[in-house]
Amino acid sequence: MCWNIGGATIWSRGWDNISIVIDDIHRLRAHAISNSLFRAATLDAAIKRLGFVQADPIRSPATAQDLILRQRVKGYRVGDLERRYASLDLEEDYLYAYGFLPRANWQLLHPRNTTGLNKLEKKVLDVVREYGDMHPRELEEHCGAERVINAWGGYSKATTRALEDLHHRGLLRVARREKGIRIYAPIPLASETLSPEVRSRKLIMLVTNIFAPAPQKNLQSLRFSRPESCNTRAILDELMQSGKIVRHVVNGNAYLSPAGIEKLQEPQREVRFLAPFDPLVWDRERFELLWDWNYRFEAYTPVSKRVRGYYAMPLLWCNNIIGWANVSVTEGSMNVELGFNGKRPKDSEFKMELQKEMERMKYFLRV
Repeated sequence: MCWNIGGATIWSRGWDNISIVIDDIHRLRAHAISNSLFRAATLDAAIKRLGFVQADPIRSPATAQDLILRQRVKGYRVGDLERRYASLDLEEDYLYAYGFLPRANWQLLHPRNTTGLNKLEKKVLDVVREYGDMHPRELEEHCGAERVINAWGGYSKATTRALEDLHHRGLLRVARREKGIRIYAPIPLASETLSPEVRSRKLIMLVTNIFAPAPQKNLQSLRFSRPESCNTRAILDELMQSGKIVRHVVNGNAYLSPAGIEKLQEPQREVRFLAPFDPLVWDRERFELLWDWNYRFEAYTPVSKRVRGYYAMPLLWCNNIIGWANVSVTEGSMNVELGFNGKRPKDSEFKMELQKEMERMKYFLRV
């Protein structure tokens, strides 16, 4: 059976599995933009609304977390998250990438395996529990400065690797950062935790909301931190049948969104420079489906093979990502180089909104 409601076709093989067929890709773009780029809020409220903010150390012109938050936090300036982190109810951990989460979401990632610690890890844990907040350099005084090969083929301090492993297991937390260096603190094991089944459902709802509307096949294959017993495909089916997740079909592709976020506003007529790891552009396949061109992050691409630049940021205009911007600061002056996927808009409104975004970027960078 099928119906037509508000320009969208509702199709069902019974009431337990309903799909919304949206014929207009522009409406899907608007849905994606308004779900992710919500009205600017406080830092705490914005992170809770996002659910997760990816971190990346490259500063070109600022870290990914700062560039993501500047679009969603009123008056945000570079470094605000690091300065205020200790006063917020946040944790650092790995979801589908490394980043910052509200503590309630972080708790869904644990417990992870806390057994089988090696001799050095046990010693490091004992030292941090005894002395409290610990800089990796201070830890060397207690445990030595032995080096080991890291995951990238270079060398890291063995104590730093031990801190990172204990953090991943949920035995230590990042208390704050000093000049970008993580300061670790002990964290007690939780006396009560949610069941793996409940954690799995909540985590799948979380990642669905972050990327909504998310291609169904991409969500089903997404590698994220979850209980070993989690069956993503089965849980997504269950959540769709219960009505907690809605399925959209556009141009033959299925997209999933949490129920209740369909009535969204049209995107504002403004220009935005988005971080390469912004939730709106993170899924490169969805990016290509929505905006019909191929965007790639080229920081690790040889210079001779770069098409758009070392840290090209997607350029959003209204409900279309029309190109990219490379932003740099030299001797106190901000430089912006633009590229376009097609023709550059020539109307005065675009020029005015582009200038506004450049001024916002200057304020953010303290230029």
